[in-house]
Amino acid sequence: MTKMSQFERDLLESARQAKNGEFAAIHTPQTNAARKRGRPVGTTKADAKVAVKLRLDPDVLVVLRATGAGWQTRVNKILRERFAL
Repeated sequence: MTKMSQFERDLLESARQAKNGEFAAIHTPQTNAARKRGRPVGTTKADAKVAVKLRLDPDVLVVLRATGAGWQTRVNKILRERFAL
């Protein structure tokens, strides 16, 4: 018989506790309302990009997506260069 790792022992203990109803979190409307949604404060840049809805011709979109992953970042760079921002 092989020895169990600490992780395996902890996992079995957690399963036992869950089965017995020990340490179970109770979710009430008050606890749910108290939770803050979104990213934690300080984890986003002050000048974060803004999501927009942009309507493009289908053929333009096909060409842009065909350039691969990161096409939206490249479009941002092109617009930045075009308008000298």
